[in-house]
Amino acid sequence: MIHLSFVDWLRAAPVVALILQFLVALNLGEHRGRWVTQDDEPRSSTRFAAIDLFIDSGNDPLAAWQVEFHATKGVVRIVGIESGEHAVFGDDPPYYDPDAMMNDRVILAQYSLGRADSLPTGRTRIATVHVQIEGEMEPQFSMLLQAAGDDEGCRIAAEVTFEMRIDQ
Repeated sequence: MIHLSFVDWLRAAPVVALILQFLVALNLGEHRGRWVTQDDEPRSSTRFAAIDLFIDSGNDPLAAWQVEFHATKGVVRIVGIESGEHAVFGDDPPYYDPDAMMNDRVILAQYSLGRADSLPTGRTRIATVHVQIEGEMEPQFSMLLQAAGDDEGCRIAAEVTFEMRIDQ
């Protein structure tokens, strides 16, 4: 290894600068004299979307639920989770594993100890999952209802759906 004193470095600086200029000229020679327009700028293929998750419990009060949500196609990363619309589920986001959220899959769950008359029935937005989408491929998602229960702790029949909103 060569060690240069500060004085030696200052003496060598003009030579180093000349060599760097030569290398830059060789590298950029093909681009010299070319105008760059706005159309030449690379376009980002990154976009964001919000996916609203819904559970329809019919006439049964929804007191507890657990769903699995994941991307089945495309390059997708979950970047945030937002609470649902009903007051019993709307104060805090659902429970989830933050490490799992860093991938394209997450399990969400929430419960309420409220009485039947304070719980949602019918179609309810339980959460919103925010995702980052890379590339031009349209993503596809899948959602599985793992459990749904009423205020008495009994399993109820329910259906899950989701709707994607592309953020501009």
